[in-house]
This record gives sequence, C-alpha cells and structure tokens, in this order.
Amino acid sequence: MPTEAKPKKNKSRLWRYFTLLGPGLTTGAADDDPSGIATYSQTGAQFGYGQLWTALYMLPFMTAVQEACARIGLVTGKGIAAVVKENYSKPVLYAVVGLVVIANTINIGADIGAMASAAQLLIPVPFVILTLFFTATILVLEIFTNYKVYSRILKWLALALLAYPITVFIVHQPWLTVLKASVVPHFEFNFAFLFIITGVLGTTISPYMFFWEASQEVEEEKENNRIKNGKPLVSWYRIKRMRLDNNAGMIISEITTWCILLVGATVLHNSGVTDVKTSADAAKALEPLVHSFPHAGFLAKLIFSIGIIGLGMLAVPVLSGSAAYAVAEAVNWKASLNFKLKQAHGFYGVITIATLIGLMINFVGIDPVKALVYAAVLNGVAAVPLLFLIAKIAYNQKIMGEYKSGWLSNSLLWVTFVVMGVAAVAMFFTI
Repeated sequence: MPTEAKPKKNKSRLWRYFTLLGPGLTTGAADDDPSGIATYSQTGAQFGYGQLWTALYMLPFMTAVQEACARIGLVTGKGIAAVVKENYSKPVLYAVVGLVVIANTINIGADIGAMASAAQLLIPVPFVILTLFFTATILVLEIFTNYKVYSRILKWLALALLAYPITVFIVHQPWLTVLKASVVPHFEFNFAFLFIITGVLGTTISPYMFFWEASQEVEEEKENNRIKNGKPLVSWYRIKRMRLDNNAGMIISEITTWCILLVGATVLHNSGVTDVKTSADAAKALEPLVHSFPHAGFLAKLIFSIGIIGLGMLAVPVLSGSAAYAVAEAVNWKASLNFKLKQAHGFYGVITIATLIGLMINFVGIDPVKALVYAAVLNGVAAVPLLFLIAKIAYNQKIMGEYKSGWLSNSLLWVTFVVMGVAAVAMFFTI
C-alpha cells in the first residue's frame, strides 16, 4: 500500500496541532445535536446525578468506535457501505444501509421539530411554518453551497453550547456528590432507567457518526490528492494525525455531555422538574447563567434556542449526508458534498428525500422534545448490529492490512457492542 512521508516541522507546535483537527472534530460537534441536548437534559432532570457516570465511561468506547470508522475510511479510501459491499453479501449491505437511512431519517425529523420548537420560544410563528422554513433553508444551503464553508459558519453558533460548562460553575454544586456520581456507576433495573440510558448511549455512539467520519476521511484524502491509482497514501504518521483529531473531537463532545447532564440534574431535578416536556422546560436549565440580568427567562431561552437551531443546522446535513453516502456507495453513485447538483443527482436526491420524510414525521402528532429522546433510543438499538460489523471490518487483515485494529482497539469495540446490546435487550425485557 502506498505510504506518505512525514512533512517537515516548519510551523509552531500549536498551529500544527490546530491544523490536524478535521473530520473528528466535526463529528464530535455534530454528536451534541438537538437530540443529544434533549436526551441529556431529560436524563439529568429525571434521574439527577444517577447517570452522570455515563459521560466518563462512554468516552473510551466512543473514541474507539469513531477511531475504527475513521481508520477504515483512511486505509481503504472508501466509505463503510462501499467496504461492506466489497466484502459481504447483498443482504448484509442492504440491512446496513437500511438501518442507517431509517435511523437518520427519524433523527432528521426530530431535529427539525426541535429547531422549530426552540424558535417558537423567541417568535410567535406557527410550528408548521417554522419546520418548512428550516427544511427549505437546510436543503438550499446543503445542495447549493460548499458544505465546508457552510459548516465553518455554523460552528460559531455551536459555541452556544459553552453556556452549559459556564452554568456548571455558576450554580452551587455538591462537588463531592458530583465527583462520586461521575465515577461510581449507578444502576436501576427498570424500564424508565434502561430506556433513557439506551438513549444516552444511542445519541453518543450513533450510526450516522460511523458513516460520516469514515466518508469525511475519504473526502479529505481526495481533496488533498492522497489517493493515487485508486489506493490511498497512508502511513502510521497519517494514522497518528487522525487519532489526534478524533480524540480531540470525542473529548470535547463528552465534556459537553457531562456538563449538560450535570446542569439538568442540579438546575432541573433539584428544583422539582423531572420531566422535560417542552423546549421551554429544557431552556430553564440555563436560567442561572443569566439570573442577575433583566429578563433572565428570555435570555435563557435565547441562548438555548441559538444552540438548538445552530446545532440542528449543522447536524441535519450530517444526518442526511451520511445516509446519502451509504446509499450512493451501495449503488455506485457519485457521492460528495463538494459536487454540484448536476454532478451527483442520486446523492443529492437521497439527501432531499430523507430530509423531506423527516419533515413529514413532525406532522404525525409526536411531541418534538419527546421525539428527540425516541430518536436517541432508536439510534441505540440500530447501532448494535452496525458495531458488530465495524469490529469485524477493522480487525480484518485482508481489508485493513497492517493498519487493522490492535488488541486494545479491538477489545473496546467488542465491549461497546456487548454493552449497547445488553442495554437494548434489557430495555425491551423490562417493557
């Protein structure tokens, strides 16, 4: 397999590290989408500090899964669906693509509904009109603009997530209790606890992230001319760079997760709010951040709404894009967000159809906030068979060559598969 030489060190250490950040950081940012915010807020409100430990314990598993996906894309020069197509039967391929498309489409619908519900906190516009507006805006920007430019702008809106870490240190915390709850696992064998923990796992270790990060590694290789004669230029140096990027994205994502869980527990649960029914309920978690300002309630809603809308605008293209990559790779269509519409009709067709079906889900009468949690739980169930396949591919010498999973990566992948599988089965068992 062609290899790539390590470039000369001619820039500052900080700048070099900053330039490493790419698909891993984007994937980590997209992980804290509206579904994630709603699920973590509901978890904190419902169980207090009872599931705070999940943020710490999910980090190594989430990192290992995303590293394996990124490595598959980097080493093969293909997305996950294309690798499955080359090495497994058609039923397996169709099952994989079907799971991703279904899970992502439902998540798209939930995120669009959440954006509309959050916007209603600020402007008195009917829910239907807002969902149509956000859907049209996302499709126009995703299809007719360069996604890298688009996502770069939206990442600034995602800075609204900093409201949660700031709130953590503004509110009085029982730090000894918090530290213990963050390290010592707590379990309750009942449907409510297992349902929400499956959602926490599902919104953190999500199918769309698997496909997105692998495909974005391939996009980076193509953009930087690192694929020659159909084979990627890969080296251990390139693998190391990918791991640094991936680790940074996952650490940032899990710190944010921990902060949202903690704020939900301290602000909502401890004040008697144990069920987040609306966006207004979720926004109350940020009121301590602005409690000394006039109109604190409105400011909290403003910060919350900006975060939900910005992250939704960033996450929905990731969801529809990862579904489109999977379908396009399965049927040999051209696939890239850098292509124009006329260059990739099928690819953009999947994006459009998935987004429109997601839009229609909002008209079946499901509460937007609850839909976010249901979408997270669905992701938690759908991830299980996909994790099995990713672990098999990442450890396959024929596919990955010398870059196959080592013992640590392989062990973490299989433990993740078992843990998420047990959580899903236990949830169904306790219904």
